[in-house]
Amino acid sequence: MALDKLLSGKVRTLPPSPIRKFFDLVQTMPDAISLGIGEPDFVTPWSAREAAIFSLEKGATHYTTNRGTLELRREIAAYLARRFGLDYDPETEIIVTVGGSEALDLAHRALLDAGDEVLVPQPCFVSYVPLVGLAGGTAVAVPTLEKDDFQVSAAQIAARVTPAAKAILLGYPTNPTGATLPAAALQEIANLARRRNLVVMADEIYAELTYEGDHTSIASLPGMKERTILLSGFSKAFAMTGWRLGYAAAPAEVITAMSNIHGYTIMCSSTMAQKAAVEALRSCFREVERMRQQYNFRRRVVVSRLNEMGLPCAQPRGAFYAFPSIADTGLGSEQFAERLLREARVAVVPGNAFGECGEGYVRCSYATSMPLLEEALARLASFVQRVTGRAT
Repeated sequence: MALDKLLSGKVRTLPPSPIRKFFDLVQTMPDAISLGIGEPDFVTPWSAREAAIFSLEKGATHYTTNRGTLELRREIAAYLARRFGLDYDPETEIIVTVGGSEALDLAHRALLDAGDEVLVPQPCFVSYVPLVGLAGGTAVAVPTLEKDDFQVSAAQIAARVTPAAKAILLGYPTNPTGATLPAAALQEIANLARRRNLVVMADEIYAELTYEGDHTSIASLPGMKERTILLSGFSKAFAMTGWRLGYAAAPAEVITAMSNIHGYTIMCSSTMAQKAAVEALRSCFREVERMRQQYNFRRRVVVSRLNEMGLPCAQPRGAFYAFPSIADTGLGSEQFAERLLREARVAVVPGNAFGECGEGYVRCSYATSMPLLEEALARLASFVQRVTGRAT
C-alpha cells in the first residue's frame, strides 16, 4: 500500500528541519562540538526549578485552564507593562502556550485563510515559512543584506505588498543573524502596517538578549497594539528550553481564536512549567542579566575570531548567533557545514536553511561554554586554512 500517496500534499513537500539534521549527526560523534543548536548552556535558575518541584510535592499535577493559569497570565501582563509600557488584560488578551513555537503556529492558523500572504524578512528562523504554508498562506520573502546589518526596511516590505497581503512576520532580535531593529525603523514599518491594514506578528523571544541599545516592542508604538500579535516565551532568556513554555499577547478576538485551536490540540501547557515561569518572572532577572553579560562577552570573542580567520561577520546585536560569510572559501553553505562537521568535528547550520539569501553564510551559536567555544574556533580556523590555503 502506497501510504505516502495518502499523506497531505502539504506534508509530503515539507522538508525536515535542517537544524535537526546536524543535531542528529552530532549525536553520533562524541568528539564533536555543536555550535548548531540555539539552546542556552546555562541551567534554569534555581528558584524557578524549586517552584516546579514544590508544585509537584503539593500535587499540582492536573490540567490548568486552556489559556494558562491566571496567576501566570497576570505575571506576564505585569512584565509586559513594566518592560514595554504595554497594557494587556490577563484574562482576555494573553494565552500561555507550549513554547513560543506553538504561539507562532496558533497565530498563523488563527489569522490566515488560503492564499493570504505573509511578508517574511529573511534570513529568518527555519519555522517561519513552513508555518505559513501549513496554515494555508503564502510566505513572501523579503531579503535582507549584510551591508544593511540584515535589517529590513519598510520600503523593502512595501515593495512586496500585494492585495493578498495580510501580515508581516517580524523576528527581532533575529535568529540567525543577531540583527536588531532600531525604534525609528520599527516606526516606519508600523506606519506601513497601519496604512496597508496589515497585522504584525512580532516574535520577540530574544527581547531580553540585546547588547547594543534596548529592545523596542512594535506593539508599544502608537496604534500598533490593536494590530500586533506579540509572541514570546521563556526558553531563551530564562534558559528554559526543555520546559516548553511560551505565550502570546494580542487583542481579545485574536486570543479567543488562538485559544479555540489550542483547546482542541493541546488543551493546556504543563502545570509545573507554569509554576516555574511565575517564579522566573518574579525573581530571576538577575540571573537573566548574568547570562546576558556572558553572551555579550562570548559575542565579542566569536566575532573577532571569525573576522581574523577570514570569515567576515556582521556584528550581531541580539540573540546568541553569529552569521559569518563563507564566500571566500569557495564552498556552498551546505558543503561547508558538512565538511566542517566531518573533518573538524564542529557543527554549524548552513545559511540557506534560513532562506535563499542565507546562502554563502553559516550560523554559529555562541550559547556554549567558553572552553568549548575556544576549541571550536581553533578547529574552525584550521579548517578554513586547509580549505583556502592561507594562514589564519
